Amino acid sequence: MEKISEQEETKKKEKCECEQAKECKKHKKNKDKEKIKELETQIGELTEKVKYSQAELINYRKRKDEELINFRKYCNQDLILDLIGIVDNFERAIKLDDEDLTDEVSKFLSGFKMMYANLCDILKNYGVEEISRVGEKFDSNQEEALMTDNISDMEDDVVIDVLLKGYKLKDRVIRPASVKINKKNEEGEDNNE
Repeated sequence: MEKISEQEETKKKEKCECEQAKECKKHKKNKDKEKIKELETQIGELTEKVKYSQAELINYRKRKDEELINFRKYCNQDLILDLIGIVDNFERAIKLDDEDLTDEVSKFLSGFKMMYANLCDILKNYGVEEISRVGEKFDSNQEEALMTDNISDMEDDVVIDVLLKGYKLKDRVIRPASVKINKKNEEGEDNNE
């Protein structure tokens, strides 16, 4: 009987050890599952960070490309603004009446006109265009009103005259036109501008 009890004892120990091993395996599996979930969470977070960083880099590149395009597009703006001042002076000189001038001065004036035309062509080649909107509704993005007049048969806020030409470089206004616009008087008001 002692042998049986020893065998039973041994079986019980083995059984106990087996159950402990099973529990240990279950415990180990649970730990492994928790670790896997934790690692999957970390992978997800890191994947999101990488995607965010890639998107930021793409946006940065787009901004830089756009800035470079705009720089190239408008890089001549300062030079063109200086040249426009010269064009204004040429226009003032050309306004002289050819009929009342001596032959020498008339030739000199025709040379001025040729230089003026050449300078205007060069500016056009670089994308410069005049802002001339006489008869159109006043646009504060392209013009600045310096004077007003009261013409009863004309609509309100219509450009009557250009006092100083405005210019655009490509699609950007580099110098707004100085204009005279129509403002109808309300009854009893004086227009002394």
